[in-house]
Amino acid sequence: MVAFEALAFVFLAGLVTDLATGLGALPFFYVDDVSDRATVALWGVASGIMLAASFFGLAREGLAYSSGLPVLLAAGVVVGIALVEVSDRLLERLDVGGADADVDGSAVSPEIDPSAIAAGDLRTLVLVLGVLTVHSFPEGVAVGVSFAELGLGSGVPILGLTVPPLAVLMTVAISVHNVPEGLAVSIPLKAMDVGEWRMVGAAVFSSLPQPLGAVVAFAFVRVARDVLPFGFGFAGGAMAYLVLTEFVPDALETGRDLPNRGIPAFVLGLLGGAAVMVPLLFVHVGP
Repeated sequence: MVAFEALAFVFLAGLVTDLATGLGALPFFYVDDVSDRATVALWGVASGIMLAASFFGLAREGLAYSSGLPVLLAAGVVVGIALVEVSDRLLERLDVGGADADVDGSAVSPEIDPSAIAAGDLRTLVLVLGVLTVHSFPEGVAVGVSFAELGLGSGVPILGLTVPPLAVLMTVAISVHNVPEGLAVSIPLKAMDVGEWRMVGAAVFSSLPQPLGAVVAFAFVRVARDVLPFGFGFAGGAMAYLVLTEFVPDALETGRDLPNRGIPAFVLGLLGGAAVMVPLLFVHVGP
């Protein structure tokens, strides 16, 4: 059995990452628009943090817990990438703002109206939450897996529990990564004159599955500790794949009208984000 206190603590960490998504809407409390250059740089920071966390933290941890060939680690990477790909394909079937029409005029994908999400339309919320559960679950898993050694060894004392340094840094990493995602959710809502607090709510809603993913992953690796390398591989593979297939294309699309497509701003953000996670290289890994 996993102690209730530990489960509650991990849920709280996942909730912190979820609430951080709402920070992406805060600029619109003070300005009417966020520059493309700033948005591209923010995507770069998030990408640097996610890639560094995947390689400096999760991959190193997975290798340390592997014996012999890292078969479980590699299997986890493959499954993590597959889940992200499945979620992307599900999202592509949903039309944000109106149903796609075939040549005969018939709708071929469900309609997802961002204003309906902000307004709390139940049908839309249920539909979107189902897709987002698949889409953001790996990020919650990354948080949960990083807490595998919670209370079992050395670490940072927080609320009476010894928290692994990897878990602290991973929670920070996912939280920072969620800010540009919250901004991406808020930009179209701002264009539709949705209120600022509704934008915050919609942004937080978009990452709602993360606390659940964190708890499920933590309970799983605590009970089945032999599969820890799989868990680390799953989280690391999913996060790295997200960066390559979503963050980078989104940044390039946002910066398409900037000099050099905004690549210099993205690269500077990327390097800055990776530098933030350098302390992971000095964190003890393994059992």
